[in-house]
Parts: sequence; C-alpha cells; structure tokens
Amino acid sequence: MSASEQTMHRERLAPYVEPHLARRRAGIAHPVHDFLFTYYSFSPARLLDWQPGWPESGSVGLLTRRLSLVAATHRLVRATAGRAPSLACFGLHEWAMVHRTDRTRHPAPLRLGAGGTDEVVETHRISCSHFDAFRFFTPSAAPLNRLRPGSDDRPAYEQPGCLHATMDLYKHAFRLWPLVGSDLVGDCFELAWDVRIVDMRAAPYDLTGTTLDPTGDAWSPIPIETPEGKQEYAAAQRRFADRAAPLRQRLIEDCERLLAEGTRGRAVRPAGG
Repeated sequence: MSASEQTMHRERLAPYVEPHLARRRAGIAHPVHDFLFTYYSFSPARLLDWQPGWPESGSVGLLTRRLSLVAATHRLVRATAGRAPSLACFGLHEWAMVHRTDRTRHPAPLRLGAGGTDEVVETHRISCSHFDAFRFFTPSAAPLNRLRPGSDDRPAYEQPGCLHATMDLYKHAFRLWPLVGSDLVGDCFELAWDVRIVDMRAAPYDLTGTTLDPTGDAWSPIPIETPEGKQEYAAAQRRFADRAAPLRQRLIEDCERLLAEGTRGRAVRPAGG
C-alpha cells in the first residue's frame, strides 16, 4: 500500500465523509446523505482506509471465514446482472412505506399530504422487487405489491433497474472488504450517493428548500404521480443501471477470484498476513 494511493483515496471520499461527521458531532440529521452511513454498517473510518484487495490485503483466515458470504454475494449479483432492467416501479416503495399511517420515516412533510399520498399508492400498480424495501411497507400497502420478495430468495427477484439493488452494490462490496479493494468500494459508494438523491427526490416527502446538493441548489421533486415524473424517474433508472453494470461485473469477477482461491486452498498469503 503506497502513501499516495491512501492519500488519493482519502481525498476522493473525504468530501462525503467529513460533512457527515460534522453533522453527527452537532446532532444534526440529514434525511438523504446520512442514509449511506446509518442504514449501511460500514464505518467512515473504514471507508476512508484504502486497501488494494486480494491478495495484497486480507488474509487466508479472513477469506476462509467469509467464503460462504462470497458465494452468496456471487449468486445474487450474477443473478441480478443476468436480468434486463425493469423500469416500471417508479419509486413507489417509499410511498408504500407511509400508506395509511400517521408515522413517516422522515420529518419532512408529505408533498401531497396524507390523502394524496394514499391515493397515489392505491391507483398505481406496485411491483417492488427488493425485499429490504418491501419489508418496510405498511400493513395496508403490502398486499398491494404484485411481488413477494423474501429475505431468502433475493436472487429470484433482484433486478438491475431497482435503485435499491444498485445502492446495495456498496453493501456487497464493503462486506467483503478488504478482500475486495477500496477502489471498488469507493466507486460503489459514489454511485449509491447519487442514487440515494434520486430515490428521495422521487419519494413523497417535500424536501424542497430544506435539502441542498453540494452546489447549494435546492433539489426539485420528481413527481412520479405524473407522466412527466414517471419518464424522468425511468430515465434515471436506466442511467444508474448503465453505471452499475461494470461495477457489478467487477464484483462478480472479484468473487470468482476469491472463490477459486478459497475452494482450491491456494491462497498466496500466509494465514494472518
């Protein structure tokens, strides 16, 4: 590991990490940007720590312990990569999470109010394929979903047009770190950052004037209840699917390399190295 690589990696990700740490010290929550640090379990310190990946980082022991996770990750991302993107969900998962309830997941008000939000859910075809979104649907919204993804059958449902499946590339990469290198983790993080912004712009919350991007410009909502909003959301899905494809392929290849090393018992570094 060279000092220059560590420095470049840190300089690349510090603009994301340092504002989050400053907000955390001040006790200020951010409904969009904090998600990648609170929902996901990778610490800011580890995100800033550059590791080259196998076999320069990690150990035989770590590879052995994580081999089942490598295999499960490989099955999931390969199944996802093998499907065509589905672009017809329109971000309704966030709307279904607040259907007919007084409890919302964020302090921002609902853009259409409670009644208008419920109407959008009830008059649209909901086809959420992502279990970790579906499990937060309210009891009244869950039966409206055409699909029934479960925790144990993700490879049967995940598809590359899903924004949350794209964000989860970050999770899949960091769970295998440092066997998977920090360059891929960082690439997946930056993609997840951009996806999360669109995810919340399409959500039912009114973030206008309260949530700003780094340039200081207010984010406008993506009104998925309108034909124009649906077109904008689907176009964003397509762009993100295109960006995610090479990252998903890199993760597949890293998993295949680790599986080959682990199952053959031919890891090149000594245990504990």
